[in-house]
Amino acid sequence: MKETIKQLQDHRTYRHFDEDYQLSDEDLQQILDSARQAPTWMNGQLYSILVIKDQGLREKLVEWNPRNPHMLHSSVFLVFLADLKRTQKVAEQHQVPYHVGESIDPLLVATADAALALQNAVVAVEALGLGSVVVGSIRNNLKEVAELLHLPDYVFPVAGLSIGKPNVEMQVKPRLPEAAVVHYDTYQDYDYQLIEDYDETMRKFGEARETKDWTKKFSDVFSQEPSGQIDAYLKRQWLLK
Repeated sequence: MKETIKQLQDHRTYRHFDEDYQLSDEDLQQILDSARQAPTWMNGQLYSILVIKDQGLREKLVEWNPRNPHMLHSSVFLVFLADLKRTQKVAEQHQVPYHVGESIDPLLVATADAALALQNAVVAVEALGLGSVVVGSIRNNLKEVAELLHLPDYVFPVAGLSIGKPNVEMQVKPRLPEAAVVHYDTYQDYDYQLIEDYDETMRKFGEARETKDWTKKFSDVFSQEPSGQIDAYLKRQWLLK
């Protein structure tokens, strides 16, 4: 038990992998089996996992996401999908209406299912002594990615996962202060100074990839006008009206 706790608390992201290392089929199967045993709403299992080994597909993904070359150089790249196509087939078979898309709730549930499966995969990867990085930028160029990966309607790519043998050591990244994240019984406000303190913590941590303070990064992110790309994709996929 203590080893599992230590492993979880020692989590770090790796972006540089040994290109000569080949993940064995047995280890890949262990990762997939672990992902599939993740908690899931009503045992709905509203997700799918794409295992992408083809170099051509991975080169195309990196072309669209040049800041994430590990998608090509890792041993394998997984894509976790919120998948409501399977239950659409069930509705057709049972000849009943399928109201997915009339509320955002099914998409939120399917996204949570996919995210839980992804986290189980991350834990399994680390238990095997390997490393990984979660890739949210798989949601860039959604239309092109969907066409490349032949995604049917009612399916949405949540995130990718590069898996391999790290060849650059990383440090455990500091997290926000507990008082700004953990609440007991009711949501409780906290002193904004805690967030500014975190900026200072991250400055001292000195990760080269972090070129902005945490507060600046997210004030910039959420002050930008939405592109509408995801909304358009979800509507095209019948996941949102």
